[in-house]
Amino acid sequence: MAQSVKINDELVESAKAVARAEHRSLAGQVEYWATIGRAVEENPDLPFSMIRELLLAKSEVVSGLVEEYVFGEGE
Repeated sequence: MAQSVKINDELVESAKAVARAEHRSLAGQVEYWATIGRAVEENPDLPFSMIRELLLAKSEVVSGLVEEYVFGEGE
């Protein structure tokens, strides 16, 4: 269920600019930032680049874009 949240104008303008560059909606950009922020807080020892790649990999699995790897095949 969607909820309305008040955020300051400076953050909205910044999110709009990045959203345009990243081809996301304003809401999508704010959700992305929130997801990244939560992941960083939960994993303070991991670099941002690794967290980003892990989130991307998780999304690929959910989207069905990966195949199970079977060890020993193809040798």
